[in-house]
Amino acid sequence: MASAQTSHMVVPMGRAVGIKLFSDGVLVVGLSDLSGQEGTCSPARACGLRQGDIITHINDTQVDTIEEVREVLQELEGDQMSIRAIREDQQVQFTAQATACTDGTYRLGAWIRDSMAGIGTMTFYEPSTGLFGALGHGINDVDTALLMPLESGAILSASVSDVKKGASGDPGELHGTFQTNHDLGDLWANTPSGIFGTLNDTSLVPSDTAIPTALRSQVKVGAATILSNIAGDEVKSYDVEIVRVFPAGSHDTRDLMVKVTDPELLEATGGIVQGMSGSPILQNGRLVGAVTHVLVNDPTQGYGILAETMLEAARGLE
Repeated sequence: MASAQTSHMVVPMGRAVGIKLFSDGVLVVGLSDLSGQEGTCSPARACGLRQGDIITHINDTQVDTIEEVREVLQELEGDQMSIRAIREDQQVQFTAQATACTDGTYRLGAWIRDSMAGIGTMTFYEPSTGLFGALGHGINDVDTALLMPLESGAILSASVSDVKKGASGDPGELHGTFQTNHDLGDLWANTPSGIFGTLNDTSLVPSDTAIPTALRSQVKVGAATILSNIAGDEVKSYDVEIVRVFPAGSHDTRDLMVKVTDPELLEATGGIVQGMSGSPILQNGRLVGAVTHVLVNDPTQGYGILAETMLEAARGLE
């Protein structure tokens, strides 16, 4: 494994991409009561399942999709079953019986999710390995706020169609479309420090633009730039200021505080908006890191993660 204290040659991207993720197991996002043939009940709640559990097996059958869960429940026709799940990184097991609903289907009374899709920004591409990193933070489920367990995923070509401008107390957002029939690369990791994968189609990568990544000790308070794609497929450079570099380990993956100073970006977006997560931060000819979060009450400011932190997470999974 490469040391975190090593500079790497990467191409800073700043390109908006579509992201699709399929979960490893199915995530329980809620529990509900069912109107069954024998009255109202919730088998999921009765057996001990909780919101945030990740169901991996029903009896000996592995389940990764909503359709697979439905098929197994119909085959069992209300017979007693064993459910294996992951809860806070620990395996747990339950015994349950699906109930027959008035429409003839068998259900547990658990709302489950098996995939997510959205738009985000690619941070870097490493030509020597094919590695790409994006977002600078993980993809979390919207209901449980838990990191989605990754089975497979991909990034796709995207185009930004419009921007909802950010304001104090009302975060903005990039809106866009992406081509669902053409994958640019494969995702193999969803981590708190970003999503990572292998880029198979390098048509989006600018040629001869690799620069070194900055070590934490090389990142300074002061002027910097970000690369971001806020209209169509055009990536532009915008002025920002690094206003604080947090001590190592003090803010988890929030290593930097940045402030947007560029008049053009402030006019177009109000500062940092959702979808810009992953926008690379450049300073003194090096990739410093990526924008990750906006301050809800001040969209001109937000957090960033160091490139060093992102690469350490990626290398640790190789």
